[in-house]
Amino acid sequence: MFDHIAFPTPYQTLDLPYPVQLTIKRLDLIHPQISGNKFFKLKYNLRAAHQQGYKQVLTFGGAYSNHIAATAYAAQCFGFQSIGIIRGEELASQTLNSTLQTAQNFGMQLHFVSRSEYRLRHEAEYLQQLKQLYPNTLIIPEGGTNELAIQGTKEILSAEDRENYDVICCAVGTGGTIAGIIESSSAQQQVLGFSALKGDFLKSEIQQWTDKQNWSLTDAHCCGGYAKTTPELLQFMQDFEQKYAIPLEQVYTAKMMMGLFDLIRQYHFPTDTRILAIHTGGLQGKLKTY
Repeated sequence: MFDHIAFPTPYQTLDLPYPVQLTIKRLDLIHPQISGNKFFKLKYNLRAAHQQGYKQVLTFGGAYSNHIAATAYAAQCFGFQSIGIIRGEELASQTLNSTLQTAQNFGMQLHFVSRSEYRLRHEAEYLQQLKQLYPNTLIIPEGGTNELAIQGTKEILSAEDRENYDVICCAVGTGGTIAGIIESSSAQQQVLGFSALKGDFLKSEIQQWTDKQNWSLTDAHCCGGYAKTTPELLQFMQDFEQKYAIPLEQVYTAKMMMGLFDLIRQYHFPTDTRILAIHTGGLQGKLKTY
């Protein structure tokens, strides 16, 4: 399950007028639907669902959740029904955006709930209610982050990645991807996370999964918060894609790359630093025009 459907992951080194080496690990190309970090997060969760005989999976997400779209496809691909608990009851009466439409097209039942109910998604009593309402169902947390997801995201870095790069960069949503990368990184490497959300709370989330200290997190380029954009971000996306022919999306990867380019322009990294940026996919949520 999963390994046989993955494509080889290409690397793309950018030509920069700065004394560092920047390479993009194109996880967006690992699979057309279960792309980027979601491939690794779902791998062991769906394997466990199969081994334990579950017939369907249930998970949580916002209107622009890459995890929701990827889970819908993966569930359909491997013979599971899927249910998505979506934050925002008002969305039920609105036209679905591309992410939610993708999930629905792959057979996911979308259940829109109030923000107050959505905040209960980690509460044991609420989860027990869902188990009673949806028996024979594996419940996967928001963003897919749990112990099985970390087991998968530890596989993002290869042995060569640990040898060939000094700094590893990735976008951060729920913290599961960067936690796995931190855990599998070498002691000599630094891992730098670019938060798509505003606030410091993600640091404690990440610390639940790793005891290592070779990492840092910044929200300086979150553009005001999750799924929010600025004219500067959209302009950066357009310029980056035209120059390097690498697609980005505005929720995660564009914020990471804009932040990373700002640091490079400020000569934040020592000369000859070898940087690997992880492209975490999620392109189904990309703005069509900007």
